[in-house]
Amino acid sequence: MSTWLVVLVAVLALLAGIALGFFIARKYMMSYLKKNPPINEQMLRMMMMQMGQKPSQKKINQMMNAMNKNMK
Repeated sequence: MSTWLVVLVAVLALLAGIALGFFIARKYMMSYLKKNPPINEQMLRMMMMQMGQKPSQKKINQMMNAMNKNMK
């Protein structure tokens, strides 16, 4: 009888650890991406130039606003 109890407690502790670890990692990544956005204006300007487009400030602002809207 006591072995079943030990197994049950171990399985519950494992599931709780997995769930807790997931939420902690998710919160950490969300705060990291807010502090360090993956693409900034300079990177966007370089990418557009590599694709053969002449980036205007209006285009860059539109693309940055669209990416920021999708991040929220």
